[in-house]
Amino acid sequence: MRILQVSPLYYPSIGGVEQHVKNISEQLAKEHEVTVFACDPSGRLPKEEKINGVIVRRFKSFSPQDAYHISLEMIRELRRAEFDIVHGHSYPALPLFFSRYAKAGKFIVNAYYPGHGHTFFRDCLIRMYKSLGARIFQDASRVIALSHFEKSLLIKDFNIDDSNIVVIPYGMNLKEFEGLRREKSEGKRILCVGRLEEYKGFQLVIKAMQFVESGVHLEIVGKGLYKKNLVSITEKLGLKGRVHFYQDLQREELLNRYASADLFIMLSKYETFSIVVSEALASKVPCIVANTSALSEWIDNKNCFGIDYPISIECLANLIGQVMGREVSAVKLWDWEDVTRETLRVYRE
Repeated sequence: MRILQVSPLYYPSIGGVEQHVKNISEQLAKEHEVTVFACDPSGRLPKEEKINGVIVRRFKSFSPQDAYHISLEMIRELRRAEFDIVHGHSYPALPLFFSRYAKAGKFIVNAYYPGHGHTFFRDCLIRMYKSLGARIFQDASRVIALSHFEKSLLIKDFNIDDSNIVVIPYGMNLKEFEGLRREKSEGKRILCVGRLEEYKGFQLVIKAMQFVESGVHLEIVGKGLYKKNLVSITEKLGLKGRVHFYQDLQREELLNRYASADLFIMLSKYETFSIVVSEALASKVPCIVANTSALSEWIDNKNCFGIDYPISIECLANLIGQVMGREVSAVKLWDWEDVTRETLRVYRE
């Protein structure tokens, strides 16, 4: 088959959508002809190159705040393109909307549908875009959701037929996690990873540290506009020596952080999947998550435990004491071969 993947960005850009497109494209390229159309806001990357068997074509774009990705070059090329399968990715970005213009035997959509924006301005834009964006799902042969939560959002907001949506989770390179070794350290470690935004709930974990035994340290990995608030909360509570911030870690160092953790916590109010929870579980680290959105799908009360909003800080501290250091076993996680196999099945249906 001749397959076109349309993505807002592509390698060397790093992000959930970019990693998804890269991994399934390279798997598919072992047996099929795969091309990726992606934007290049910088204009500095090669216009065309072949990476691990995948033909990558990049188009200059206008990308305010590294989002939306408007490219007239890509639109013109999509109108001329002909493929057996056109697979568009990421509802919030315009390349998916324009991928409808390509001539294709089948048009597949990976929605990554957020439901709302994480700022007031972006939320307004998503609401305004909704009637226009509905055309994407009207034209799609199949829609792929990362979780049952995302599927329910798509049905509610766009009235898509249940039978036209397939749930295929985000994949992982499970070999990365084989043989991870715990670094020796004094005391115990709680790990949080993610973009530092208020809705992610990192401030709740910091506040809970007041009620957790003094030998426990909290490591927060990530960056974002809310970091200064988190640092301020840490200092006001006198926890500067027990709460540590890291950002821009190399992949190997991040994996070592996972392996050395005694507990992973994600208290986000809103997630459509959560890659970091899957990585923590792959690292055999027990988890506490907010009983919200797609995070609730991870809760099994064996490896991953839930806590309801509004979160009581003392209840969170008690749960931390109960869960920390538990053994993790029998977690079903998808590697990229699983994801590609199921994606290919959707192409062939």
